[in-house]
Amino acid sequence: MSLKRVLGATTALTLCSAAAAFAQDTTITIATVNNGDMIRMQGYTDQFTEETGIGVEWVTLEENVLRQRVTTDITTKGGQFDIMTIGMYETPIWGANGWLVPLDDLSEEYDVDDILPAMRDGLSHDGTLYAAPFYGESSMIMYRTDLMEKAGMEMPDAPTWEFIREAAAAMDDDANDINGICLRGKAGWGEGGALITAMSNSFGARWFDEDWTPQFDQPEWKETLSFFTDMMNESGPAGYATNGFNENLSLFQQGKCGMWIDATVAASFVTNPEESAVADQVGFALAPNKEGVEKRGNWLWAWALGIPAGTQKADAAKQFIEWATSKDYIELVAENEGWANVPPGARTSLYETPEYQEVPFAEMTLNSIEAADPTNPTVDPVPYVGVQFVAIPEFAGIGTQVSQEFSAVYAGQQSVDEALEKAQAITQEEMEAAGY
Repeated sequence: MSLKRVLGATTALTLCSAAAAFAQDTTITIATVNNGDMIRMQGYTDQFTEETGIGVEWVTLEENVLRQRVTTDITTKGGQFDIMTIGMYETPIWGANGWLVPLDDLSEEYDVDDILPAMRDGLSHDGTLYAAPFYGESSMIMYRTDLMEKAGMEMPDAPTWEFIREAAAAMDDDANDINGICLRGKAGWGEGGALITAMSNSFGARWFDEDWTPQFDQPEWKETLSFFTDMMNESGPAGYATNGFNENLSLFQQGKCGMWIDATVAASFVTNPEESAVADQVGFALAPNKEGVEKRGNWLWAWALGIPAGTQKADAAKQFIEWATSKDYIELVAENEGWANVPPGARTSLYETPEYQEVPFAEMTLNSIEAADPTNPTVDPVPYVGVQFVAIPEFAGIGTQVSQEFSAVYAGQQSVDEALEKAQAITQEEMEAAGY
């Protein structure tokens, strides 16, 4: 071998060794939500580390706490995290502010164009992707087919709220500790606030009119909040004012709910026989609308992975995001845990996969996602984008305060009228202070 070739080979080996050593010394920290699919992802992280040499540390938090922690960290440039689990509310706003690393250079093999348009658009600003969806969701009805049959009723594919209330009362069974319906009442704009806002759209309500005037003093909001509270007091679980996604998931899996209206991603958990006592007795339907109102009470969301602009480990973070949100990751989960347990709602190719088309909730999930329109979320026109949230920076604070007032109604601490009066005053004051 010539001296030149020997030197070239030696240089290449040195560079490879240096790259490997760099990777081994790199550990990224990821903040995520304590939902089942994220917990499952953590179980596969060792495979990523084996492939890349990049270590991963997880900070797993309850939804409201996660939102508070990542918002504080990114606005103060705290630098605690290299990847943040965020959603369709934060991503476009933070991307516009320059707080997130653009994901405009992902590999050709990753196939950005395969991401469902609803998810890609909701995680972009000015056409640039700022977070990659780990899973996407809408909301839908999950119900006990055996209890519905016992009640002598049949669930339509597209029911009304009036039907849901009637069915909840018919399935409610105190003697056997079965609640007719389980819904979120927990304070937090993304917890109970998301459910009641999506529901309000289907009653003809809206957060603001076209002049940014709050609308909680309008009859549609009173009808929404009164209907929800009366139905839950009649047929819901005790203490529903503090129940969020995970609490209701647990109740449903234990067989203590006749119906549950929540994130479509929950379908894999309520139909998993290893986790759910009622796995073979679950049916699905579109989220309800009020009779005579065209809008349905379903939202649109993605839990996605974004990179804060201040991280020194953006390249390693991008490698992880490509791995965790890829087609290969979906196939990895399918191979080990079955197609019903893969992260749903993010990629077009998933819904073109014959094996996934056999999953009982796949079609209803896609139909629910496609039925949600964040650019036209309400019956009357609005100046904002977002189904279960208002895509302005001020909403996180306002939405949390308003949801706290609503939760106080559910807990019996104040009336519907009192809560709506406070919601109107809170929102009006905050919007005026923000210059709207």
